[in-house]
Amino acid sequence: MNKKLDRRKKYTRMVLKDGLMTLLKAKPLSSITVKEICEQADINRSTFYAHYRDPFDLMEQIEEEIIVDLNMYLNQYNFTREEESLQMTEKLLEYIASKYDTCQTLLNENNDPSFERRIMDVAQQFLMTSWTDHQAIDTNISEYAGSFLVGGGIYVIKHWLANNMDQPVEQIARLINSITIHTGDSK
Repeated sequence: MNKKLDRRKKYTRMVLKDGLMTLLKAKPLSSITVKEICEQADINRSTFYAHYRDPFDLMEQIEEEIIVDLNMYLNQYNFTREEESLQMTEKLLEYIASKYDTCQTLLNENNDPSFERRIMDVAQQFLMTSWTDHQAIDTNISEYAGSFLVGGGIYVIKHWLANNMDQPVEQIARLINSITIHTGDSK
C-alpha cells in the first residue's frame, strides 16, 4: 500500500511540474495561478496544496531538483584535467538535453532570471574552487574570469536550446571546454 501512495505522490508532483512548465511557456510565473496549474494538470486545488504552498514553491522545487542534479554531475569530475573536463561538459549537456523542455523554459529570456543566476553561482563556485586549488589563474582576477566563462557558457547553452539543440552535444561541449581551458591557463 505504501508503494502505491509513493507512486501516486510522484505522479501528482510530476503532472503539477509539467503543468507549470506548460504555463510558463505562455506567461511569467507571477501571472500563473494555482487554479491554472490544477486545470492544466487535471488535479484539484486541495491536492496541489497538499504538495506545495503556491506556484513559487512549486517553481523553487523544480529549480532545486535541477541544481542538486547539476551539483552531482559537477562533483563527479576533476575539472583541472582536460579530458575529464570535456566529459563533465558533455554529461552536463546530456543532462540538459534530457530535460530539454524544462531547461529551455527556465532559461527563457521571458522568465525570472533567478534560475540562471543559481546555475551560474553553482558553476562559478565549482570553477573558482578548481582554479584556486590548482592556481591555474591569478586569484586577483579569477572571480572576473569565472563570471565571464560561466556567463558565456550559459549563453551558449541557451542559444543551443533555442536552436532545438541543432549541434551535437560533443561539438558544443568542445566549444565551451576549449574556451574554458584556454582562459584557465592564462595566469
